[in-house]
Amino acid sequence: MGVWIKKADYEKILAHAIKELPNEACGLIAGRDSEDGERYIEKVYLLTNLDQSNEHFSLDPKEQLSSVKDMRANELKPLGNWHSHPESPSRPSQEDIRLSYDSTASYLILSLMDNDNPVLNSFHVEKGVVTKEDLKIIE
Repeated sequence: MGVWIKKADYEKILAHAIKELPNEACGLIAGRDSEDGERYIEKVYLLTNLDQSNEHFSLDPKEQLSSVKDMRANELKPLGNWHSHPESPSRPSQEDIRLSYDSTASYLILSLMDNDNPVLNSFHVEKGVVTKEDLKIIE
């Protein structure tokens, strides 16, 4: 399965993640799944990390609810979430895997450990097994 994100949405995530340094930044992704199994992100949501930590995040529940209402109003499907890793690679940590309850979700992780070369990857997590998804950034 491929996950498609617009360059403008990637840049929105990147700017928010840089602004939130040294803490992790987080948010939600919404869009649609095509019949051929491709996943298209049509909107990203920038949420507050209540933990204010560089090692983990908790989404603000009020912002989360507001985002889901917006998704419904725009007929978008919740596709998963995204968060940044300020000091570690773009792969799920043990805590990320443990907290990945939704086996239908895509989990995007943006690594900022190399300031000049941010890395965004998408992952599927099911029963503790992590699979990297094919992420495509499009114009």
